[in-house]
Amino acid sequence: MVDDAALRAERERRIIEVLLSLNEGEVTTYGDVADVAGYPKMSRLVGRIVGRTDVDVPWWRVVNASGHLRASDPQLQAEILAEEDVIVRNLRVVDAPLGRFARRP
Repeated sequence: MVDDAALRAERERRIIEVLLSLNEGEVTTYGDVADVAGYPKMSRLVGRIVGRTDVDVPWWRVVNASGHLRASDPQLQAEILAEEDVIVRNLRVVDAPLGRFARRP
C-alpha cells in the first residue's frame, strides 16, 4: 500500500514537471496542467501546489479555464505575461504566441 505522503510527493513532482515544461509565451489552465500530469479534474490541487511550492515554477503562465488571471497579484501576472507577448485585457488572457491554452504532450 502506498502511503499518503508518497502519493502527495508524486503528485507534486508530476505537476511541477509539467509547469517547468511551459515555454515563454505559453499559457495554460490549472485543469490542463492537472490533465497532462495525469490527474484529471484536480485543477485545485495544481493551484495549491503553485501557491506553496519552493520550486521556481512559471506560475504566471497558468490561468483559470476562462483565461482569467487568478494569481495572488494578478496585475504582476499580467505584466509578466505582457513581457512574453501575451495579450491580457481586463485581467484575462485574450491571445498568446503559443496559443491561448497550449497543452503539453
